[in-house]
Amino acid sequence: MTIRISQVNKSYGSQQVLDNVSFEIKTGELVGFLGPNGAGKSTLMKIITGYLAADAGSVEINGELVETKNIAIRSQTGYLPENNPLYTDLYVREYLEMVAGFYHLPRKREKVLEMVGLTGLKAEQHKKIGALSKGYRQRVGLAQALIHDPAVLILDEPTTGLDPNQLEEIRQLISQISQNKTVMLSTHIMQEVEAVCSRVLIINKGKLVADGSIDQLKAGQFAQKQTVWVEFDKLPERAALENIPGLVRIEQTGRTSFVAESSGDVDLRPLLFQFAIANNLILLTLKEQQQSLENVFQELTR
Repeated sequence: MTIRISQVNKSYGSQQVLDNVSFEIKTGELVGFLGPNGAGKSTLMKIITGYLAADAGSVEINGELVETKNIAIRSQTGYLPENNPLYTDLYVREYLEMVAGFYHLPRKREKVLEMVGLTGLKAEQHKKIGALSKGYRQRVGLAQALIHDPAVLILDEPTTGLDPNQLEEIRQLISQISQNKTVMLSTHIMQEVEAVCSRVLIINKGKLVADGSIDQLKAGQFAQKQTVWVEFDKLPERAALENIPGLVRIEQTGRTSFVAESSGDVDLRPLLFQFAIANNLILLTLKEQQQSLENVFQELTR
């Protein structure tokens, strides 16, 4: 199922939380949703799942408007909210049977046992949720989001507070269950996005500031600067180098090598090539530096 967000706005009083946000997630995509605290991630996820209304704009799932087909769309959507609210006094199986009852699932018992097996809860199924570790509570949250076999899965910070072993287990589980589903995953963990996501959305102060593959983001397609390694056969005049249009920083890293940085959308590579020709220099190295996803995120959300 496709998720289509069109010019969505949301405010709380005078504070605008979402500002004209638009994007589309196609069937089978696992998309990472990144942003600083307070950027609007959880608000948008609540709007997508029908738990909150937008002030303006529209959300469609498989061509149906969420605001007019809320109940029908919820039956096709699995949602793990931020902080994973659960009934801690209930036993794991008891809770999942209750959730299955909400969806009027046939063969409820068999479906609960299937989810217990899929999410690795077999040994914990007869324990109270309040007695479980953080990692197992997250598994219960995933089980309730998956129990009705939704085509769309919205996961809000599913690995928050987990230790490295728990994080890896949940990450593998998300990769496994996301097959043939449309998945939107919010997180602060860049390694998680790189490990499981095919595409990344970045939101900052309510605005969508990047939408592309991880390779596109690392290549600087959404960045505000470009960094290039350059090496000549002999040392050029520093003053001449600094006069290259769009250059904001030049740092010598070796006898005849430099790191150059541009601002905006200036591509330094053809300018450095022209500089070499004009100054009778031979270019030995000319390579754009690929940024880490974390660096790109920090740059776009300052």
